[in-house]
Amino acid sequence: MRTTVTLEPDADAIVRRLMRDRGLTFKQALNQAIRVAGPRPGPRAFRTRTFDMGPSALPLDKALRLAADLEDDDLIRKLAARK
Repeated sequence: MRTTVTLEPDADAIVRRLMRDRGLTFKQALNQAIRVAGPRPGPRAFRTRTFDMGPSALPLDKALRLAADLEDDDLIRKLAARK
């Protein structure tokens, strides 16, 4: 696409610096400056992979009870160690 643009002095300086530093033509430098300043792709969606681990080794319907029993045993052990 051909068009006429009027660059403000600061924008012109950016394009001229790109031309000088990277050995680009005006067209290449202007296109590159626009691409760099353009919208960035959003972050990729986070996905958690799942795996089939087979049947559970313990009945999980009583998992909270098991956790409470283990915690009680640990507290009893700690209290006994202090005496």
